[in-house]
Amino acid sequence: MAKKAQILKKTQRSEFTAAIAQISAERKIEPEQVYLAIEAGLVGAYRKQMGGEYEVPLDPAYHYWAHVDRLTGEMTVYRAPKLNPEDPEDESYDDTKIEDVTPAGFGRIAAQLAKQIIVARMRDAERDQIIGEYQNQIGQMITAQVFRMERGVVWMDVGRGNAAMPPREQMRGEFYKSNARMAVLIKEIGEVAGHKTIIVSRADAKLVELLFEREVPEIASGAVTIKMIAREAGIRTKIAVASNQPQGVDPVGSCVGQRGVRVQEIIKELNNEKIDIIPYYEDKVQLIAAALAPAENLTIDYDAKTNTAMVVAPANQVSLAIGRGGQNVRLAGKLLGMSITITDEAGAIAGQVNGQEEYEIDSFGLSEDVREQLINLKLTNSNDIVRFQNRLLENENIPDDVKQEVLSRAQNQVQTDYQNAPNLLNPLERSHSL
Repeated sequence: MAKKAQILKKTQRSEFTAAIAQISAERKIEPEQVYLAIEAGLVGAYRKQMGGEYEVPLDPAYHYWAHVDRLTGEMTVYRAPKLNPEDPEDESYDDTKIEDVTPAGFGRIAAQLAKQIIVARMRDAERDQIIGEYQNQIGQMITAQVFRMERGVVWMDVGRGNAAMPPREQMRGEFYKSNARMAVLIKEIGEVAGHKTIIVSRADAKLVELLFEREVPEIASGAVTIKMIAREAGIRTKIAVASNQPQGVDPVGSCVGQRGVRVQEIIKELNNEKIDIIPYYEDKVQLIAAALAPAENLTIDYDAKTNTAMVVAPANQVSLAIGRGGQNVRLAGKLLGMSITITDEAGAIAGQVNGQEEYEIDSFGLSEDVREQLINLKLTNSNDIVRFQNRLLENENIPDDVKQEVLSRAQNQVQTDYQNAPNLLNPLERSHSL
């Protein structure tokens, strides 16, 4: 009888170690991580068993730990007196007074009580391993598939794991449908809802660079280089390109492609975002003029010491130089990293940027908290604030007086844009709630 029980016990242990090996292979994690997860779960299970219904804390004068024998699968709980019981952070103990405190029948009870903890730890280990793999892919472009939206965050399948795309990394005006596949940038490893996860982006300028590298062989080979790039995702991108071969390579033409086929593929991938491709010049005045295109006949005074530019635009070019909602001059300033002031021929200031503005709302003088709220609502320009003003007005985190101030500022800007370009649809006449 004793021999039969011994054989049964040995069989159970063999099954246990085989199960660990199977779990490790299926989840692609190290067996040692599984054992460590089980040991952590065993301490919790012991605490519950010894504490009863109310989980009475274990004796604080002792250090408790569990051990799973890697060969036999035998589970044991130990304790030993702490060397410094007054210090809760110090887990050193007297290794000459180690006690085996494993209760009778603990193996069966522990398996039931520790199951959830063990599964959670294995899930964490698996997630950490996947994240570790993607850590080496930060800055790369991949194709991902949308599988759900949750509190403004788009969750995407990126292969072995899942990634999050927070509102800040989403494109303006882009809607994400389940199962849709699209190019994203692996941006960083960050936290969403308290959990470490892979963060992907559709808004980062690096994504545009990588799309050009994919579509333009001259960029992939190094014959043409993107020297500068500035982007307002979903609206417009400006890039300055240069040739590394003095003869025979037109950098702008290479990026545009025959009949625009190359750049159109990129525009299609970016949901019809506008892309301005300009030649790069070492001469700052020429570069500023190119960055402010399509405006022409500009008089430019560049101060190298202060890295600022004063630009005088003819009457019929002022609105083109500034752009809708200040977009053209803002992107030019961001592209060049400089302050640009545009005046009319009479000297009146028509537009001014410092080169640091990321969105149109950065010219509104908002607090950081309000700015962050508007970004999360995907309301970063006047046109969207007016069109989707219900998002602003229904937000409980922005004070009412600030909401009205933002809305009024946006309405005034939209009216100005409409007056400068009456062919545009006026959102003041078609405001609606979505």
